[in-house]
Amino acid sequence: MSLAAHISSLESKHAKLEHMIYDESHRPLPDFSVVQTLKKQKLLVKEELERILSHMARQQDGAA
Repeated sequence: MSLAAHISSLESKHAKLEHMIYDESHRPLPDFSVVQTLKKQKLLVKEELERILSHMARQQDGAA
């Protein structure tokens, strides 16, 4: 998998988790343990994306 495809996959997963959090939070009797688990997963995806993008930016700065 190329780096661009990996980033795209992570962005898609982040958006899907956000949608799942919204759906769970807005049902009549939300399960907040599910919401909490989904939020943790979403944060892990966001952190991985930030690490990748930060690393790419440092590489570009070094090449410039």
